[in-house]
Amino acid sequence: MHPADRHPAPAAHRRRTAVTTLAVTAATALLATAGAPATAAPAARTSDRAARDAPVHYVALGDSFSSGPGIPEQTDAACGRSSRNYPALVAAALPVASFADATCAGADTRHMTAAQGSAPPQLDALRPDTTLVTLGIGGNDLDLPGVLTRCVLLGRLAPLGAPCKRSYALLGTDEIGARIGATAPKVAAVLAAIQARSPQARVLVVGYPAIVPDDGTSCRPVVPFADGDFAWFRDKQKQLNTMLAQQAAGRGGTYVDAYAPSVGHDACKPQGVRWIEPEETAEAAGFHPNAAGHRSTADAALATLNG
Repeated sequence: MHPADRHPAPAAHRRRTAVTTLAVTAATALLATAGAPATAAPAARTSDRAARDAPVHYVALGDSFSSGPGIPEQTDAACGRSSRNYPALVAAALPVASFADATCAGADTRHMTAAQGSAPPQLDALRPDTTLVTLGIGGNDLDLPGVLTRCVLLGRLAPLGAPCKRSYALLGTDEIGARIGATAPKVAAVLAAIQARSPQARVLVVGYPAIVPDDGTSCRPVVPFADGDFAWFRDKQKQLNTMLAQQAAGRGGTYVDAYAPSVGHDACKPQGVRWIEPEETAEAAGFHPNAAGHRSTADAALATLNG
């Protein structure tokens, strides 16, 4: 998401309640306790280990919160893609047989199936043998960079109250909420297309980290929002992440929570603590995760995979 232009529905197993079934289960457990060879558990562990160690064919899709603009070193200047973004870190931690990073700053759901300048449609990176996909998308469909810009401009003009919130709520409407609702079927369509192209793939839908703190009263020298707009922007971001989690669950994907681990590391924190840069720095593009932020998201993705 570039400013210049970012579960469980496993089938429920029916429980058998017949008395005879309970009796057989109890007898089996008793026999196992009485001295059956302890081979089942090691075999299961071996099977689990083999599954984890199987070669992974990984494709990363997404916008600038996935590509890592400004983070050294940049491997694709046009797409703001870094060698230290979370897809690269996830790939380095897995037994990867193939890895394609198609993430690109400024991408929205259209660019999954349509070219983005010189960058081909991101879904073209998928193959029938792809086994893992990460997807970080949706912010640009809302024009979240434009929202950030407006909040900064209005915050400088009217630092008290919540002028940005008011500007998106004329006549009692919730414009950003409506945009989130309109983005939901677009994300669902992307997930359906991924499943069609790569039916074996496990799909991780990656949420967005915390950009601003819950309480921004001491943040204005760094991020010049009006006092009341910090909480509003935070709530809209949470609403976006909730939508992404719902779409993941409804389409057989798994949501990766990048928000919760990043609380306390927002753009208002000092260098060395923050995971979001408040402006263009040597660490990352403004209002984007730095290398530490991508490390956190990679850790969350890996924990989800291993959970």
